[in-house]
Amino acid sequence: MAFKFPGVMGVSPAMQEVLRLLELVASADTTVLLLGETGTGKELAARAIHDNSPGRAGPLVVVNCAALPETLLESELFGHEKGAFTGAAFRKEGRFLLAHQGTLFLDEIGELSLPTQAKILRVLQTREFEPLGSTRTLKVEVRIIAATNRDLEKAVREGRFRDDLFYRLNVFPVTLPPLRERLEDLPWLAAHFLRRYGEKHRKEIKALDPEVMRCFRGYGWPGNIRELENVLERGVILCQSDTLTLRELPPALRSSAHWPREEEGAPGLPDLERELISRTLGKVAGDRRQAGDLLGISQEELDLKIRTYGLDY
Repeated sequence: MAFKFPGVMGVSPAMQEVLRLLELVASADTTVLLLGETGTGKELAARAIHDNSPGRAGPLVVVNCAALPETLLESELFGHEKGAFTGAAFRKEGRFLLAHQGTLFLDEIGELSLPTQAKILRVLQTREFEPLGSTRTLKVEVRIIAATNRDLEKAVREGRFRDDLFYRLNVFPVTLPPLRERLEDLPWLAAHFLRRYGEKHRKEIKALDPEVMRCFRGYGWPGNIRELENVLERGVILCQSDTLTLRELPPALRSSAHWPREEEGAPGLPDLERELISRTLGKVAGDRRQAGDLLGISQEELDLKIRTYGLDY
């Protein structure tokens, strides 16, 4: 089976290493800990692991540990019986049970309280748990992928995260690099998002003004790829021509004070796409099937683009 990871993009060395690790761990029945700043694509990486795992026919269940109140989190994870607490008017299955024979993705796991950490540790150790208000012990077969933007080792030293749970989770850590450390990916990430939101908002954006890419390369991207995506969707909505310019960028981004000095030509979308396809084919030694999987397109579509752009592969 070819490894497919739609949405997990990158031809930079940093992202190529991430993709190599994701491909290796996908087929292994082991716990994965995804690390990285907010917006670096940890959920997309989790989906790529699940979709290429032996348990891909099973469900992928996502839990955002930071989004649920502590009073509800235990019920969400383990389920409850009718009458287990005030307001429990019916029996509810928890996320661990829903993920049976599949994958449970615990996002923002660094936000869990110590008592909830202890309960999750027990499931990792025994694959057993009891729903709230129940004497039944349920067994589950589930792969755990956890993610956090926190420094868990520091949290362990400070007593905010259990060391035994950390070592259970830290079997196969993968760190997603921030966008500022993979600027080589900016041109074709921009092309991808311009095409996506051009289609969504029925706009035909053919190029980026050269000043826009200079601005992008000099900006720090604290929100990473998610911020880039939002900036480009906003730009597409505001754009009144076929070229995205500085006028369509948020003021905070336009005022970036450390732009690169080199001059660049305006990159049109065909140029960006041609560069992306060429670099991807180079990475896989011309293997068109593997390149199509990496790019998320069919081999027929890839063959057409190769002919259209006159690429020698």
